[in-house]
Amino acid sequence: MTPAEQPWFQDGLRFECTQCGKCCTGEPGFVWVNDEEIDKLAKFRGDVRHEFIALYTKKSRGKVTLREKADGACVFYDAERGCTVYSVRPRQCRTWPFWESNLESPEAWDRTEGDCPGSGRGELIPVEEILRRVKVIKI
Repeated sequence: MTPAEQPWFQDGLRFECTQCGKCCTGEPGFVWVNDEEIDKLAKFRGDVRHEFIALYTKKSRGKVTLREKADGACVFYDAERGCTVYSVRPRQCRTWPFWESNLESPEAWDRTEGDCPGSGRGELIPVEEILRRVKVIKI
């Protein structure tokens, strides 16, 4: 990349998941999952695949998403324990906060830092890794 093509975050960004749950709770949203992720989640939980699908997923917009609790929280988020499937969480969760919408500009990242206590602190994530995560979420 030429200097002009470098993203504004070319020096990297800091992030450390605190498992605060702010990205897992609140307004209902979508946590899109694919077949591989469903298989990993079901196996991790010890569920039969078709039962897992019936209990924990739903279809929306022609895709599969995890269900939410009545309060809008992810079905796998527990206020006491955090994410109960953290080690096998879907790629959408694994790539947070490095989504295009959060990286559009320094101002967008500032908003993310305001919402997510782990953004802007912890390990410095190099630009190459950030771009890899952005690419992964697009797949």
